[in-house]
Amino acid sequence: MARLAPWGLVLALLLACGTAHADTGKQFNAETFTLANGLQVVVVENHRAPIATQMIWYKVGSADEPRGKTGIAHFLEHLMFRGTKETPPGAFSRIVAQNGGRENAFTTADYTGFFQNVAADRLDLVMRLEAERMADLVINDTVVLPEREVILEERRTRIDNNPTALLNEQVNAALFLHHPYRNPIIGWEHEMHELGTADALTFYRTWYAPNNAVLVVAGDVTVAGVRALAEKYYGPIPSRALPERRRVGEPPKVAAARLVMKSARVGEPTWSRSYLAPSYAAGAKQYAYALQVLAEVVGGGSTARLYRALVLDKGLALNAGSFYNPNALDYGVFGWYATPQKGVAIADLEAAVEAEIKKVLTDGVTAEEVERAKRRMQPQAVYARDSLDGPARVIGEGLATGRSLDEIETWPQHIGAVTLDDVNAAARSVIHDDTAVTAVLLPEPTS
Repeated sequence: MARLAPWGLVLALLLACGTAHADTGKQFNAETFTLANGLQVVVVENHRAPIATQMIWYKVGSADEPRGKTGIAHFLEHLMFRGTKETPPGAFSRIVAQNGGRENAFTTADYTGFFQNVAADRLDLVMRLEAERMADLVINDTVVLPEREVILEERRTRIDNNPTALLNEQVNAALFLHHPYRNPIIGWEHEMHELGTADALTFYRTWYAPNNAVLVVAGDVTVAGVRALAEKYYGPIPSRALPERRRVGEPPKVAAARLVMKSARVGEPTWSRSYLAPSYAAGAKQYAYALQVLAEVVGGGSTARLYRALVLDKGLALNAGSFYNPNALDYGVFGWYATPQKGVAIADLEAAVEAEIKKVLTDGVTAEEVERAKRRMQPQAVYARDSLDGPARVIGEGLATGRSLDEIETWPQHIGAVTLDDVNAAARSVIHDDTAVTAVLLPEPTS
């Protein structure tokens, strides 16, 4: 039912919303208002089909968990489907399905989200159901203990049996020395075993309140219609005193780390290098847009530097690229990855990547590369505008991590304003191999 949102989700969504909507300078022409209880509501009208998406975003994630309780944010996401005073366990998903809709949820380090896609005339129904579990969740040992076995099995299936996921877990733990981003969203297994009803109820009563949430409704709706439904169903839920959202900071990194993992389940080796980076909200955030352009220039596809050099020119790699997550409440992560061609040693591949990155730091990228990258990034918003989920996800994610609606709407203009000097300065600011985390995943012979 529930799923964990990957680090790369943010970048994929952002790159899916490039140019501004015609005549307004905005991507989505979203309108927003706030209820008396503090719930922010955003409406994106799209009348191409009689469908609506409701997404509720709570400003809490795994990085807000109490010490020793890793996994409770994701566990509560599961338990939100286990019944309310009005709707018995299992009925939520069944009712949505019976009405031709689909629904799911996701947990990240910074937020937790729930969504339903339904026919527009069923928005009233799903808004009632979602408001019920914001206010009236009912959980006890009868539902909590079996669901705990579900999340433990999810960890075994998705993490413990997946060498790439296991190594990524270790990379985060090495990259973040102190900040809770070092903990897995699903939780460390030994702590997951100890999560109970009291832990879930405390987390729910602390964070799940209208004044700690953003409601985004997109599709064949009107602002007036959404306002009336929101006032009817969410309006009566009282606001709640919220604790300060405090996270520990990171001490200075003074050493690089290298992780090597071997597994018989690995089909082909992989290599990556990760760096701590600013986000939209934290650190040297003036570089956030430039780092997106840098990621596109160096590793954004088959025309980017790494792919051209390692795959097309030298034939050393099967693929190569970059990753960057700017949409975090605290630190971002920036880096490179590559998969060697059969018979190519990891050391040779690594040396080739390092040579390309050294060129970036020594000579800089070119003005032509920057302009091409921006032109590739911006036009994709035409497709995002036509989608229901795309605008709702981008807006909800941005608002849940501290950005304003205006910043989100004008993303293409911010990308367009990035200069060559910005990109080169961002590269020099972030790329420091003496504090990076390098990860190598290798096949291990079974005999």
